Amino acid sequence: METLFHTLLRLLLFVAISHTLSPLAGSFRISNDFPAVFNFGDSNSDTGELSSGLGFLPQPSYEITFFRSPTSGRFCNGRLIVDFLMEAIDRPYLRPYLDSISRQTYRRGCNFAAAASTIQKANAASYSPFGFGVQVSQFITFKSKVLQLIQQDEELQRYLPSEYFFSNGLYMFDIGQNDIAGAFYTKTLDQVLALVPIILDIFQDGIKRLYAEGARNYWIHNTGPLGCLAQVVSIFGKDKSKLDEFGCVSDHNQAAKLFNLQLHGLFKKLPQQYPNSRFTYVDIFSIKSDLILNHSKYGFDHSIMVCCGTGGPPLNYDDQVGCGKTARSNGTIITAKPCYDSSKYVNWDGIHYTEAANRFVALHILTGKYSETASSLNL
Repeated sequence: METLFHTLLRLLLFVAISHTLSPLAGSFRISNDFPAVFNFGDSNSDTGELSSGLGFLPQPSYEITFFRSPTSGRFCNGRLIVDFLMEAIDRPYLRPYLDSISRQTYRRGCNFAAAASTIQKANAASYSPFGFGVQVSQFITFKSKVLQLIQQDEELQRYLPSEYFFSNGLYMFDIGQNDIAGAFYTKTLDQVLALVPIILDIFQDGIKRLYAEGARNYWIHNTGPLGCLAQVVSIFGKDKSKLDEFGCVSDHNQAAKLFNLQLHGLFKKLPQQYPNSRFTYVDIFSIKSDLILNHSKYGFDHSIMVCCGTGGPPLNYDDQVGCGKTARSNGTIITAKPCYDSSKYVNWDGIHYTEAANRFVALHILTGKYSETASSLNL
């Protein structure tokens, strides 16, 4: 079944690229054979960066579905969306920048995404010190050192990306969720909405810095329906008037929609500012919303209630007891345990999606129906 899935992914990727590029590219033809991939983001695409950087591994309940043990530091029970996308283009899973011990090389790319990261600069209260600006700086340092080493010994190109790989690689982004979700703890809806342009200005500065380093192919995910995460519902949905008809917190979803609207506007402008560049915008919000609202149609039993949690329906979530942990809540010692069949759940731990849900999202990305490409390439 896995081989069949890989074949389907590759077929869908070919269809996706043909579908998204042909209206804009005219006679121009693009290959899906990007020599390397460089990824920036948060826990949605972190393959071990935060755990390597801070020196910890997630609880044993994590990564049990595919990797069988929490050895890589993914915040999921298995593979992430980015993992499925790498499978689709026959690329190895991305090795984290800060990973000191691994059998993997960096020849086909590097992952700078770190869980809990934001586009905005981290502060003293931030769980992750690796904000988007830091991730871009890490990339610049990485590239500089790699090219210096290759200049000294060309044989190292067997293990490290060459200049060609950097200039022709795909630069992927999935970040912004924590900026929006985190802001609600101290700000009103109007204040959060007013913050969006500031966040995107910082994001654009990162794009500018990467362009100066030779990046030309950009793949940008918008953010998902934050109001439908069990963590958000448990904290901000206690007043039922704050919930929509699907049980999601309306304010958070409204903020996510505005962020995506303005991110899309920026996406349309970027090619005009950066010659010989290509930007692809992926509507993750629509894919995840469809999954949540129509979960039973797609074989899922639960859309908001989490797999690895405690407390039972409707959320099975306690913000004092994370997945796999044992703690005292309301005077009682409880343990947040994984469910029997994670494939029936959209949400893994209250914040992150299950492998089954990530597979669903990846397959829909690869249809091309949720992607839009803008290019300034000289045709």
